[in-house]
Amino acid sequence: MDETSPLFVISIAAELAGMHPQTLRQYDRIGLVSPRRTAGKSRRYSMRDVVQLRLIAQLSSEGVSLEGIRRVLELEDEVGSLRERVRELEAMLADEMLNRPGRRVFAAGSAGEVVSLRAGTRVRRENAVVVWRPLDRE
Repeated sequence: MDETSPLFVISIAAELAGMHPQTLRQYDRIGLVSPRRTAGKSRRYSMRDVVQLRLIAQLSSEGVSLEGIRRVLELEDEVGSLRERVRELEAMLADEMLNRPGRRVFAAGSAGEVVSLRAGTRVRRENAVVVWRPLDRE
């Protein structure tokens, strides 16, 4: 079972949400909360539906109109979808970075700068020989 499993008949869902069953029927008619239906067409509410009903009650008590509540719920669903997509993309990016041949690593250069390298290579060090000769002072 998960939060979207249809578990509760309307009377139990209404009690859990602190509402009258007729209010739930009205919300179903206007599309605010649409529970699943059994083969006999009776409503079955999930825990997610009950949480949504509680949110509707809270927003309503704060003076938000039903149309405003509908918009809030739409935006929350959209944010949830976008968060899920971001998680998917982050996982894909992490997999790509780990599995890409020749991926890059970074190191500090001799002057302290950041140097990009291919995996498995090292920073080239300056090893030139410098001969010092004193100046002739005449």
